Amino acid sequence: MTRRRAEPSILLGPILYFRGEQRDRWWLSALFVLDGEVEPDDLRVDGVTLPVPPRHLTVWRRRHVWRFDFAVPRGMRDTDVAYGFPDGARWTVIVPGRHSSPRMAILYGSGINVPTSGTESSDDGAPLPSAALWPDLLAGHSTDRYHLLIQAGGQVDGDAVVAAAPQAASLLGDASRRLGPPLPGVTEELLTAGFDRMLRGWSGAAAATVLASIPSVMMWDGSDLGRLLAGAWGGREDGDSASRSLRPLLVATRRQTLLFQTGSVADSPPDCLWGAACGTLAQGFIMGEAGLLALDLWTDRNARRILSERDWSLLPDWLDRFAGCRHLILVSGAPLLAPGSVAFDRLGAVLPAPLQRRLVRRAGDHWNAPARHAEWQRMLRTLAEFSRRSGCRITVASRGVSGAGGRGVLRGGGLEMWQLYVPRFTASPSTAARPGWRARLAEPLATRPDHPLPAHRFEMPPFVDGGRRLLHGPGWIACSFDGKGQLHARWRLPADAGRYVQAI
Repeated sequence: MTRRRAEPSILLGPILYFRGEQRDRWWLSALFVLDGEVEPDDLRVDGVTLPVPPRHLTVWRRRHVWRFDFAVPRGMRDTDVAYGFPDGARWTVIVPGRHSSPRMAILYGSGINVPTSGTESSDDGAPLPSAALWPDLLAGHSTDRYHLLIQAGGQVDGDAVVAAAPQAASLLGDASRRLGPPLPGVTEELLTAGFDRMLRGWSGAAAATVLASIPSVMMWDGSDLGRLLAGAWGGREDGDSASRSLRPLLVATRRQTLLFQTGSVADSPPDCLWGAACGTLAQGFIMGEAGLLALDLWTDRNARRILSERDWSLLPDWLDRFAGCRHLILVSGAPLLAPGSVAFDRLGAVLPAPLQRRLVRRAGDHWNAPARHAEWQRMLRTLAEFSRRSGCRITVASRGVSGAGGRGVLRGGGLEMWQLYVPRFTASPSTAARPGWRARLAEPLATRPDHPLPAHRFEMPPFVDGGRRLLHGPGWIACSFDGKGQLHARWRLPADAGRYVQAI
């Protein structure tokens, strides 16, 4: 199809994606959703000699998705690099110096709606909506000047997407219907609902500015699927009828994830998608002495496992790529280590199967569900052995405990591995003041040490400010490395003036 060039009508974008570091160049991609058949002009980027041509990714109901790939030379110091269209809009991204370690903002749940308690309302009686902290993050970026935005899941509200797709909701809400063939048109309906949701969720002024200014690394999580699909897919058995009827829904969700959360399509994945050839969406990056690995914990999940044996066969090679790094940040949607995890596992093990499933659903999506205890320990041992062998320290970043921020540490046999809990990025007016029952239950559990592996102890030390272990209220984590390679994590909670930091 021959396209004419003109001023593009931008529906969404640019969304910046990080592609990696190579030979003193910072590789990025910028994604746009445009209305109609207009092809955008080449992108002009400071420091890049030639104009960057557009690449057409896909079209959905006259809305075309385009991507621009470019590599920016790195100077000796951080550089503000402008990019945009000739005689059109311009945006700015901060490219780190050649010897700079990345400064990062880590967030979770930027697209999730948080229900209110039902008591808050505006002047006209309407419930007050939850709000993401994009303006606060933008203010933080103006001072901290982040190089990367790590989004650990929840970029789209899967519950809202399913609710806007009646056929998918009907199929997921009735277990008996999953035994039959897939409903005709259900995939297209789910794709349309997800596409519309992404356009609305990322089009606000502050969100658009952040996503155009800080390159993202995004992973998907159960929240991106929605509770119905995540519960049905995660609770299935391989090869059963439910798996066959659910797969089209998962494929539609993965396609949406691939497009918006990695800025790519299945037939041409970027190099940072290390597991693309095997069908997983794991992403890996090496940035000097720092590494980043975001796992795909959903493609191969079922009732008995999180990763398939194929995934496990790839993991040692992925970890070995970081052997020359001083620090690896591992992004896992569900916490790898959580307060009371051993007690939770032991309780689940003695309950009947129906109560086990109910306990897992109510307590959240943890690695250490009773049926996955052996796999959970396998992951801990794999990471611990790699860290001891290579000398590369590992820090795990995951969504918060019942939405709360905090940190914990696993020690034993010369290992010290920290777990960072990222608070939810959105909140209703009531969530900071009145934590839910899960949060209240997690607080006393956080005071008790666990022993997830023999001769290893996991504990959650209290913060100096306030003496609390869990930080309630919306926020995110800012991370940076110092000259000695130490990672400094700082929890930023706009509603809480306390200073919550951890040096690793």
